[in-house]
Amino acid sequence: MRDILVTGGCGFIGANFIWHLLSEPDFAGRIINVDKLTYAGNPDNLAGIDEKSLGRHIFIKADICDAKAMARIFEEFDIDIICHFAAESHVDRSIESPGAFIQTNIVGTFNLLELARLHKNRLTLFHHVSTDEVYGSLGDDGSFTEETPYRPNSPYSASKASSDHLVRSYAKTYDLPVTISNCSNNYGPYQFPEKLIPLMILNALEKKPLPVYGTGLNIRDWLYVNDHCSAIWTIMKKGTRGETYNIGGRCEMQNIEVVKTICDLLDEMVPEPDFGPRRDLITFVTDRPGHDLRYAIDSSKLQNELGWVPTESFNTGIKKTIQWYLDNKKWVERIKTGEYMAWMKRQYES
Repeated sequence: MRDILVTGGCGFIGANFIWHLLSEPDFAGRIINVDKLTYAGNPDNLAGIDEKSLGRHIFIKADICDAKAMARIFEEFDIDIICHFAAESHVDRSIESPGAFIQTNIVGTFNLLELARLHKNRLTLFHHVSTDEVYGSLGDDGSFTEETPYRPNSPYSASKASSDHLVRSYAKTYDLPVTISNCSNNYGPYQFPEKLIPLMILNALEKKPLPVYGTGLNIRDWLYVNDHCSAIWTIMKKGTRGETYNIGGRCEMQNIEVVKTICDLLDEMVPEPDFGPRRDLITFVTDRPGHDLRYAIDSSKLQNELGWVPTESFNTGIKKTIQWYLDNKKWVERIKTGEYMAWMKRQYES
């Protein structure tokens, strides 16, 4: 391995992956981190990376939708692996502004695939990071497998489904060496507070309402982000080219139970005796349009073929996550400005 291109490396999962990669003894190459630095791309997620990487991390501010800018990067660096995280990823925002999701998730992926095709002689892997939301919604039973038909129900999931199909088509048509992973809901350090878990943690700490869609009975399979990163690296090293691998955390929970767990843990970790239980802050709000009822991932293929299993339960992972937000108040304060807060303000006013 020479140069690995990580797109979206200043985002939540991308940054965690870069930290994970630098801790891997069997990776000695350079990381070319390309990020547009939208509201969710935060350089603070990689604070201290220069000292840790000893010059092996190179950051370039660029948009994957800018084909010329990306072509210059491929000309400058000897990229032989691509790990593609860069994406618009929040369902609520895709409902409000779907165009950005079409551009980044579909056109951006197409640009990368074209560059991979152009440089196919040196490319050893294009790994595409996707989501379980492409499969749609489950009933009370069953789990998504790699053979589950795609039935996306939001502009976000439809754009990710489209990018998955593009990657597969380039593997079949142009013989590109690709792997695809579809993961369940991530949580952990550096997650932007538009997502359920960090939003509930930060609102509960500030005694703000905890908005829960509908009745809160929607079920998600929660995956601690460090487990996700280790799974991706396992797939990149050992996965069969052309294959898809589902990544799940074995942690199915109703949204309302997730919120109640956060409230109870915060009552223990940051007691407010004059305030009362934080569960009192829970507020049910109008449900999201097209809100999928249940996701559950069957990751037995990844376990049986490549030997990966998650190390964190939800109880251990959520405690680590809450503690991280308590220990990183400066990071929290810095993100509570700018475009994100303007967007959140619009949600509360609507």
